[in-house]
Amino acid sequence: MCGILAVLGCSDDSQAKRVRVLELSRRLKHRGPDWSGLYQHGDCYLAHQRLAIVDPASGDQPLYNEDKKIVVTVNGEIYNHEQLRQLLPNHKFRTGSDCDVIAHLYEEYGEKFVEMLDGMFSFVLLDARDNSFLVARDAIGITSLYIGWGLDGSIWISSELKGLNDECETFEPFPPGHLYSSKTGALRRWYNPAWFSESIPSTPYDPLLLRRSFENAVIKRLMTDVPFGVLLSGGLDSSLVASVTARYLAGTKAAKRWGPQLHSFCVGLEGSPDLKAGKEVADYLGTVHHEFHFSVQDGIDAIEDVIYHIETYDVTTIRASTPMFLMSRKIKSLGVKMVISGEGSDEIFGGYLYFHKAPNKEELHRETCRKIKALHQYDCLRANKATSAWGLEARVPFLDKEFIDVAMNIDPDWKMIKPDQGRMEKWILRKAFDDEEKPYLPKHILYRQKEQFSDGVGYSWIDGLKAHAELHVTDKMMRNAAHIFPHNTPTTKEAYHYRVIFERFFPQNSAMLTVPGGASVACSTATAVAWDASWSKNLDPSGRAAVGVHNSGYEKHLANGNLTPKIVDSGPLMNGVTPPGLTIRS
Repeated sequence: MCGILAVLGCSDDSQAKRVRVLELSRRLKHRGPDWSGLYQHGDCYLAHQRLAIVDPASGDQPLYNEDKKIVVTVNGEIYNHEQLRQLLPNHKFRTGSDCDVIAHLYEEYGEKFVEMLDGMFSFVLLDARDNSFLVARDAIGITSLYIGWGLDGSIWISSELKGLNDECETFEPFPPGHLYSSKTGALRRWYNPAWFSESIPSTPYDPLLLRRSFENAVIKRLMTDVPFGVLLSGGLDSSLVASVTARYLAGTKAAKRWGPQLHSFCVGLEGSPDLKAGKEVADYLGTVHHEFHFSVQDGIDAIEDVIYHIETYDVTTIRASTPMFLMSRKIKSLGVKMVISGEGSDEIFGGYLYFHKAPNKEELHRETCRKIKALHQYDCLRANKATSAWGLEARVPFLDKEFIDVAMNIDPDWKMIKPDQGRMEKWILRKAFDDEEKPYLPKHILYRQKEQFSDGVGYSWIDGLKAHAELHVTDKMMRNAAHIFPHNTPTTKEAYHYRVIFERFFPQNSAMLTVPGGASVACSTATAVAWDASWSKNLDPSGRAAVGVHNSGYEKHLANGNLTPKIVDSGPLMNGVTPPGLTIRS
């Protein structure tokens, strides 16, 4: 992932302003350590921090059309860039970068070209001919992007909050699937799929179509000129990503350059469910597998860095981001610059355990729509920023536009969880890859129960975080929480602790408003909490909070009526002894 920063119409073209823009752009250098670029046209500045994945030698940004009148700075990957180049026979390209097509497409098709892009992206395009500009973000919000407004009338665009929060009077996330044009001064949604209206689809389930569309989504993401691998937790989603990648890697340009054997990566506490399952899948697929072990204390020590980089105080996101943040650092140290990951599947297929309580197919479908629309605030934000913190790029084939269209057009009755019929969560995805002749995965992995990432790395991870928060947040602080934090008031000591850290880094009111809130159980939306009356008594984002569903769920503690966790793994707990440091096994 690269870092982009743009200041547009700031009424200041001085050298001091240029120096300030460069200074702010360097706050994003972790996203793109390979090259820095800055373009100035009057009082407009386009800065870029590059992570070189495609055409590392000559794809430095900003990028231009032939006469350099159209300038663009981009964060992302355009997977269909070779096909798009065929539509531009009269254009000359300076680089082999996938993003080089954007300026030329704009010249030919105007702002409508955004709909032609297949990939993950956020960009700022400046047309020096009339001093107009466009800003756009990919369909789901896989790449992070923010927009802010200065007192001098300027518009600021940044890949992360830290690029603009000190300069803007107000700012907010740039909405996914939208485009901003200076000519109209307004946002418009360019991504308009059928599912967005939340109307109930009726297309019959076709397992082979679903399988082929996902395989195509993975294959197109093998476009790379640098070493890469897959994140492999041993859960269904990451295992399918790894299986399809391993199956189709041979014969690709990536295999010719880096070899046909796939590298896989997994993180967890000692004895965690993910480490065990990930190793088994890696052995089955024949990948070069790397296990990264961390302790509860390692994670706690990293919390402040995680909140600074992820830019949220959401409990679920911080719990899951921390092991991913630690793993990304180790992956980058091995020389890897890109990984393929399994985010998005649970939102599309109703894979979280709370979906067991979906009352009917209509409610299930609407909840999946709500979850996909919110991905940019949760899993996409985590995957993008936890990896980008160390100059690593994460690609997510489940969020491929064409695959989403196929999956979200299926009659949602097929997604309903029906244990009496042998249908568990994500049954239609599991069934699509249940190939007896040429198996993708071992049966027990293909039908492994859903584990949220923050649970799968080791159940004592979450319990350790809660214990740590108890040491820092008193009962008196909690009694006054509504006065200190009237918006999104923390309801647990863990949430209070994260909120204090967040506001130290990002004290502005606008920063606080970028983080979503509301009741949630096992990663549900607030709407779905009403599916089970008992959930309102245990509003915890862990999958174990889906009482009666998760195999290792929370149990009632008879002495005081509180919900306490069953510990089923041997991960290190804080018991007065300093846990071991981060170790690595390859």
